[in-house]
Amino acid sequence: MKILVLNGSPKKKSDTFRLTDAFLKGLNKDGKHDVTIIDVIDKNIAPCRGCFGCWQQLDGHCMIQDDQNAILDLYRDSDIIIWSFPLYVYGMPSHLKALLDRTIPLVQMKMVQMPDGTVRHEPLADFSRIHTLVISGCGFPDWEGNFDGLKIQCKNSFGNLDMVCVPETPLLNVPHAAPFADPLLERFTKAGEEYEASLTLSPETIAELERPMIPAEDYIRNVNRSL
Repeated sequence: MKILVLNGSPKKKSDTFRLTDAFLKGLNKDGKHDVTIIDVIDKNIAPCRGCFGCWQQLDGHCMIQDDQNAILDLYRDSDIIIWSFPLYVYGMPSHLKALLDRTIPLVQMKMVQMPDGTVRHEPLADFSRIHTLVISGCGFPDWEGNFDGLKIQCKNSFGNLDMVCVPETPLLNVPHAAPFADPLLERFTKAGEEYEASLTLSPETIAELERPMIPAEDYIRNVNRSL
């Protein structure tokens, strides 16, 4: 399978990407899959201009000549796309959102009504065969509502979707937190093996991956102590 990983963290030492890397170790433990990792922050991807020139030419490419068109080619040829990023103001980081906005050349202006009543643009690519996994981490403890807006956006944007939203991810790069962080990384590796076998994650697995590493009050106390 062809696996495209869109790393949306702006930092080289990314908390969230440690989880994604552990997941990939399980997903591709036999080394039989073709994995491409793109560090989106290093790419030249301008914001969408809303010119709709892509809907005139209908070749799956954007009118803006930057790094996006090469990514679009990889995108539509992938079997699995993993979006990996930290939560920024309850959504994607802006440079990754620009990439998502500029996937519009992969659909056309014509609208179709889906069986569930929603309306979509007719695709130019066969999205039905692409499986999408979103791995997002945030620096808050498990407070209700942090990921709600992101979940709606991803549900409306992607098909064959699994999402894993992880609180307290800064602990992954704190050496003395290893007794809590290492078991989570091991669970992500096991989850990668599960995903490789079935191209989905069970609700039980997702719940285990999203479980906070330490109690919220301990996390808040330690964060405030470091100020």
